[in-house]
Amino acid sequence: MAMARNKMRTFLTMLGIIIGVASVIAMLAIGQGSKKSIQDQISSMGTNMLMIRPNSDAPGGVRMESSSMQNLTVKDLEAIQQQCPSIASVSPMVNGRGQVIYASKNWPTSIQGVSSSFLEIRKMALKDGIMFTDQDVATSAKVCVLGQTVIDNLFPDGESPLGKTVRFKNIPFKVIGTLDKKGENTFGQDQDDIILTPYTTIQKRVLAITYIQNIYASAIDEKSTDAALKEITVALRQSHGLKDSQEDDFSVRSQAELISTFSSVTQMLTILLAAIASISLLVGGIGIMNIMFVSVTERTREIGLRMAIGGREIDIMFQFLIEAVMISVAGGLMGVLLGVTASYALASILGWPIAITSLSIILSFLVCFVTGVFFGWYPARKASYLDPIEALRYE
Repeated sequence: MAMARNKMRTFLTMLGIIIGVASVIAMLAIGQGSKKSIQDQISSMGTNMLMIRPNSDAPGGVRMESSSMQNLTVKDLEAIQQQCPSIASVSPMVNGRGQVIYASKNWPTSIQGVSSSFLEIRKMALKDGIMFTDQDVATSAKVCVLGQTVIDNLFPDGESPLGKTVRFKNIPFKVIGTLDKKGENTFGQDQDDIILTPYTTIQKRVLAITYIQNIYASAIDEKSTDAALKEITVALRQSHGLKDSQEDDFSVRSQAELISTFSSVTQMLTILLAAIASISLLVGGIGIMNIMFVSVTERTREIGLRMAIGGREIDIMFQFLIEAVMISVAGGLMGVLLGVTASYALASILGWPIAITSLSIILSFLVCFVTGVFFGWYPARKASYLDPIEALRYE
């Protein structure tokens, strides 16, 4: 068989297919892995969570930072609690940044003022100690709960922070609890680099403000998310005295919207990466066509002899077409093996999330078969159209 007689040439012909298939599988694995990782991270914050923020579009088209706007208040919080039956929990949030100090240690971090239901909404858990209570919120108590990153930097020797007093902008806070470690979120932010304290304490003692920067809420269950979103919109429009002709001066976002947005972006990037990797398949297909033309030329006398003893045009055509498909599919098999190996190697060495699906492997085989047929058909057709007499005379 011609393929067996020219092993090196056959392998080099397969190389473009091998690299192309391996690249496509690796790119799809990385893309799908990233998509799943983002979905899992967002879902870990609670699929029924809702975020209410001030609208960042100011009159005249100027965009403002949400923290600089003051149209969310405790009145809005009460409106949501009273008028939204699909809401299970709600918590305001105000935050600031600064140095937290304990003894000779200090650390730049974020302090967030929330209510006692914040942990339930954000799917966070206590590691040790207790969460502050509604009474602490009402009295603006100077108590706090620390994230693991803050603990590691203020108490590097493993000393328990419970009962200790840390200072933030010269204000003493008694540590009453610590949070379980959560790691980085979808945006690469450290979720453990945080201090939680009653929001009234931050409003009065740290930021000297009366408004709320953000509101977090959770629907009764995931199915109630859409109803909760509509209820919040109605409640806040009434609370803000907005007329029907006026646009919302706030925005309400659900986790489902975030998941959908990020999934669309990662899907587009995955398709783009796969399309770029597919260029190698095109190059491999052209290589198959080129080698098949060479093979037809080298085996002209063989073709003439087959035709002289009764070989039909269709038989000659299928002979060369099958060779092209075999080269392509064999290259595809090697490419799948290389692609899967490369994907797991990337995951192991670089820590990238991957997700190899059976669909990507089946698609790769289908593409290889089509490539073999498409690029092998014309050389096979040329071979079948040779004149037997001229072919036998060919030197």
